[in-house]
Amino acid sequence: MGSTQKYRVLIGKPGLDGHDRGAKFIARALRDAGFEVVYTGIRRSPEEIAAAAVQEDVDAVGLSSLSGAHMRLFPAVVEALAHAGAPEIPVLGGGVIPEEDIVALKAAGIVEIFTPGTPIDTIISAYRDACEKKSTG
Repeated sequence: MGSTQKYRVLIGKPGLDGHDRGAKFIARALRDAGFEVVYTGIRRSPEEIAAAAVQEDVDAVGLSSLSGAHMRLFPAVVEALAHAGAPEIPVLGGGVIPEEDIVALKAAGIVEIFTPGTPIDTIISAYRDACEKKSTG
């Protein structure tokens, strides 16, 4: 495996959004890029996602939302991680998210937000950066 660190990432779908094509696409792309990926499946609560992230000892959490509930659900996962004793786990998010929501989400602790059309290389390097910051920080 060499000296490159194998990062573990959890991909979660908070809330009632039943569409997981994007989440599965990101999970596969990260896996292809050498990440270990834990996928929690659809319709998970922020608490379930946080508990899984702690249990799986992940380096980052990726959230996907197409339902429009990202303003409530993404910060709720950040909060749930803090309650679970893991505030250092970075959270990244993606989905159909209006530009004006991105600033608020970042202020709420989401490291990075990806919208449809973001190049996959950009997404992978953002995950790598987030994981590196966690492991050194």
